[in-house]
Amino acid sequence: MSNENNTTEAESSPSHTKIAIEYTGQSQVTTKDTSAELSLFGNIKRDPVSLVGKVKQPMALREALSTLYAIVGSDYRYKPKDRTAYQAYRRMRNESANKNAWQAQQDYFSWLLRNDPLAFLILDPVISVQPDQLMLEVFSKDEGTYANLAIDLSALELEGTPTCGTTNIDFSEALNDSIQQFRSYRDATLRVGQATVAIEVEGDNTLEKQIKVPDSWLRGFLQVQSAAMLPSDSFSLAPMDLYNCLRQLRMNADVKGKRRGLRVELVPGEAPRLVLEPWETVIESSAGIYQGKQAKVVRLWGRRRLMLLKRLLPFIESVDVHIAGSGLPCFWVLRCGPMTLTLGLTGFTANDWSQACTFDLLLPRASAADKNDAGNKALEKIIQHLSNSWFASRDTIATATKLKQSELIAALQLGCQHGQLMYDIAHQVYRLRPLTNTPLDLPRLEFRNQRERKAHDLLARKSAVTISSENRIYGTGTEITGKVEVNEDKRDYRPQFLISEEGFVSKAECSCSLFRKQGLKAGPCEHLIALRLTFAKREIQRKNSGKSRNTITVETRTYSRRDKQGEHVYQLSLDHKRVNCRWGRAGSNLRLQRFQFNSVAMARNDYLARVEKLINKGYLDASAE
Repeated sequence: MSNENNTTEAESSPSHTKIAIEYTGQSQVTTKDTSAELSLFGNIKRDPVSLVGKVKQPMALREALSTLYAIVGSDYRYKPKDRTAYQAYRRMRNESANKNAWQAQQDYFSWLLRNDPLAFLILDPVISVQPDQLMLEVFSKDEGTYANLAIDLSALELEGTPTCGTTNIDFSEALNDSIQQFRSYRDATLRVGQATVAIEVEGDNTLEKQIKVPDSWLRGFLQVQSAAMLPSDSFSLAPMDLYNCLRQLRMNADVKGKRRGLRVELVPGEAPRLVLEPWETVIESSAGIYQGKQAKVVRLWGRRRLMLLKRLLPFIESVDVHIAGSGLPCFWVLRCGPMTLTLGLTGFTANDWSQACTFDLLLPRASAADKNDAGNKALEKIIQHLSNSWFASRDTIATATKLKQSELIAALQLGCQHGQLMYDIAHQVYRLRPLTNTPLDLPRLEFRNQRERKAHDLLARKSAVTISSENRIYGTGTEITGKVEVNEDKRDYRPQFLISEEGFVSKAECSCSLFRKQGLKAGPCEHLIALRLTFAKREIQRKNSGKSRNTITVETRTYSRRDKQGEHVYQLSLDHKRVNCRWGRAGSNLRLQRFQFNSVAMARNDYLARVEKLINKGYLDASAE
């Protein structure tokens, strides 16, 4: 682990997975006076897939496919101002001023390949024909948004029997532009296949693509889908509630330095509430009451990505939201009659390493490099069963395969991470859907980089990573200091980071040579990652263990209650023999009161008694999870 310079050089150029795709033609829309035909060509290097049917609601299909195209090309990552690429473009434009259109176009694509290579790294949508629906899956350019458009076969007047399977389809900008030609007065036909329409074209009409997909893109695609299996709370919204939320975001810009979260307040027996920060705009759901058993407040980020749904909004009939916790992925299930769009949003638009590590910890680690024969055999049984039925619920799979509950869950999670299965959260079933036609290099996709692999190796060693101190700082977050023993280096390292209440790591440092030379420019070192994972694991154990309430020595909880005047906040902090209480209106200076006790047990009993008293008064737990 001491060869840090070599590691940095190896990670300077991210690895990619080469995917070869070939189509017999370019997907297109052919229109006549009273009809339009959408032809989607499938990848001829995969098994044949076919479907032909007349679309009953052409306008709804047009807006759904347009929304899908907006998602696959979306990139909400922060881009600092840099005029270098613009100046290079201006030079290229001046040099191409006297060239014909074809030469100028070739120069532009060459410039785009040099200056914006990510433009060529978009994997065509994955389309699956199932016995009950047609399904299109995409993942956004910024690796933060997953979308699954499911078109029930009842939305089509089928011609013949569909051929079930999974393939890729050509979905270009030209196709998206031609889809806009759909009209309500035109009959629309949808064709999916490897050679959907015989078109007379001079020369060879074959379309070949050699796509280099970043491993981080594939890894995120697999993990966001498997995140749908995590335990979650769900609530319903009316389409008007979503409209009011989007209207507030469209009419008001984000305030620099202020919170930008979407806060969800869930109280059993009451309508869910959406609170838009920092304006504290409250949107109460009109779709019904929350059916959960525990009151809580969950904060979500990346709310601007919901603006991608604006075109589909007029056709939405109901909205179901599934949330796993603050800063964790959430899923928005939008039902539009026979069509359903499932939107999966990662915790943060930017793939922040601190939260990403927490998310990875929630997933099983017997994944890409899995060598457990029992787990692979269990997965083979599941795939064999689904190869006949294509989709089934977990109970149905358990009955057919006769697997134990623990083995079944592990095998299903393994199949999702391997890209062989997917969990359809909208219909609560598992589906057979191989992501690629060739097996993925799973050991390479298991970790983002070599430092993360080393961090997990350190965690596997007994007592190699420990937390030395944990200091709660009011209004800032928690300062964590750790100790990492590395036998190969014959020394100990001292990583330290400051994590905010929302889960962001705002400050980090380490005593290793890599951090002293480069800081966080090349990402966190393995010691910081190991410490972050250790802290996340302890937080999860605190939350899930019933005995943790009797053993805690340091903890901070925030509770809130809303009335006509606004939101009232109460914060309790246990710090060994001291209990700190802060209260007041949200956004104002909180009053502070400190209590000192003779023992930790007395302080803990007082702290827990105050927590129980607040819950009995109707306060919601608003602590960042």
